[in-house]
Amino acid sequence: MMKDAVDGAGRQPTTGAVPAAEAMTGLRVAVVGDNTIDRFLGEDPHDLIGGNAVNVAVQLARAGHEVAYYGAVGPDDDGRRVRDALVAQGVDVHGLVTQDGVTAVTEIVRSASGERHFAREDFGVTAHYVPETAHLDEIAEFAWVHIGMQPESAQVRARLLERSPELHLSQDSSVSPGHNDMYVSFLSGGEDADADSLADEILEAGAQIAIVTLGSAGAYARERGGAPQRVAALPVDVVDTTGAGDSFIAGFISAHLAGADLRASMERGAQFAARTCSHVGGWPQT
Repeated sequence: MMKDAVDGAGRQPTTGAVPAAEAMTGLRVAVVGDNTIDRFLGEDPHDLIGGNAVNVAVQLARAGHEVAYYGAVGPDDDGRRVRDALVAQGVDVHGLVTQDGVTAVTEIVRSASGERHFAREDFGVTAHYVPETAHLDEIAEFAWVHIGMQPESAQVRARLLERSPELHLSQDSSVSPGHNDMYVSFLSGGEDADADSLADEILEAGAQIAIVTLGSAGAYARERGGAPQRVAALPVDVVDTTGAGDSFIAGFISAHLAGADLRASMERGAQFAARTCSHVGGWPQT
């Protein structure tokens, strides 16, 4: 099925790894937050590795960045699978800690059109994970820090900015609360959202850049004091929409780090999102 592919949760076209031409910079990025086993149910049951933060980390690594992931898994087979998958994708996992409990699991059902629906979520140890002090010291030294699902996101942002006031800090504010103390706040609005009003709320709360993804309606962005920017979703034969929004975030960060302006960064995000929609899971896995 052909469908426009910039989804609020994250979508992309084209299969395979990010072409070498897209690996524009090796700047270091830290990603903090959730991971999960994406357990697909139905006629073709299988497990993949996912999670908002993990999907962003992997997509950035595939684009040629030096990426470190900070999160938590349980002392179980699923936790070992998450760790091994990240290592295989070139992500630094020294900040991935093992905590008592279970690794997160998300049960997913895909429709015939490729839309994914969450049947059940068990956040496991990620529900309580907060980076330790030594790791916060490290994270504050990166060129860019992105936060996915994080139970104490406001405190983590504040602690990082105490260490590095000029830090480029972004967050998926659809899964972690608050828009203050950040450079970019990403929000999933959905196709019918009033993007202009949502951007007003984000900017008034303190973010410098507001980005609202709108599913098949594309994406909207505005810098504080700047004019609105819109990009269209790219047409793609949708296989699975899991992780498309996360891929949009990664594409935006990758381009912005390389010096692209707001619109060009959004266009790169749309390309990453469309690519992800062309395969199962947030990034290509066997």
